[in-house]
This record gives sequence, structure tokens and C-alpha cells, in this order.
Amino acid sequence: MLRAWCAFCLLLVAAAASAAGVTVSDAWLRAPAPGQAVAGVYMTLTSTDSAKLVGVRSDVAATAQLHRMSMQEGVMRMRRMTQIDLPAGQAVQLAPGGLHIMLIDLKRALKPGDTVALVLDIETAQGHHENLAVEAAVRDLGGQPVHMQAPMNMPMNMPMNMPGVSH
Repeated sequence: MLRAWCAFCLLLVAAAASAAGVTVSDAWLRAPAPGQAVAGVYMTLTSTDSAKLVGVRSDVAATAQLHRMSMQEGVMRMRRMTQIDLPAGQAVQLAPGGLHIMLIDLKRALKPGDTVALVLDIETAQGHHENLAVEAAVRDLGGQPVHMQAPMNMPMNMPMNMPGVSH
């Protein structure tokens, strides 16, 4: 129960972070398959003023890079990006099959329910760099969030037609 509560609290932290007028929401990554040493990180970034995401780092990986997936001549290709523009007032989605952060040479196994600390390097329109700390929740291979488990004393075979309870 305590683990589920801690996971829930960490998800709240991951829900929104902000600095330099940039807000991050729904930061997550898919748990890598066993033996994989890479993971994609996804989130939504919104900036009040024009800015750029120009870098990222994380202690769980030797390298963290900005990437874009795109279809070219019927083949899905991944390209490294030097920056991701954050237009003022527009939500920028980092999502599977598009823009994302790639963690390379993972230093430890990541499993659903874990969190990963990231530091985003945001360049403002004035050329200043600000760090934005983000906690990303590790989801299952299907990208689904980890749900809170039922308390140990709650029967899992409760009847669905309980008197006085509407469904």
C-alpha cells in the first residue's frame, strides 16, 4: 500500500513542472524490454514565451538526446535533433512516433512504477539557459500508467450487485 501511495505522489510531481516560463506535463517513458539499453521519454511542453529545448541529461543513462521519428519513403527513421522549438503559448508533444527524448546506455533496469529524474536545458528567447527538473514515470511496455493496487484486505471477488450501490 505504501509503495502504491509513493507511486501516486511521484506521479503528481511528474504531472507538472515548470521553469523559464516552460511547463512540463505528463512526463513518462515506456519500460524497456529486458536487455534493451535505450528508452524513449515523452511529455508535453508549453512555453509562455518562445524558447527552445536544447539538451537533456539524466543520471540513469550515459547519454540523453533529442530525437524525431518521421516516415521517409515508406521507412520510419529516427534523427537526432539539436533543438526542439517551443513556440509561445503552444503545447509541443513529445510522443511515440514523433519528437522524443532518447535515453541511451541505461545504467540500470527500469520497471513500471519507477521514476526517472531528468534535467531539461531550456534556452530562452534572450539566449539564457535554465534547467528544468522533471520526474518521468516509467510505464509498462504498452505505455499504460501503473495503477494503484487494491489494499491487501480488500477482497478481489466482491459481488457487483451490492444493495444500495449503483454502477
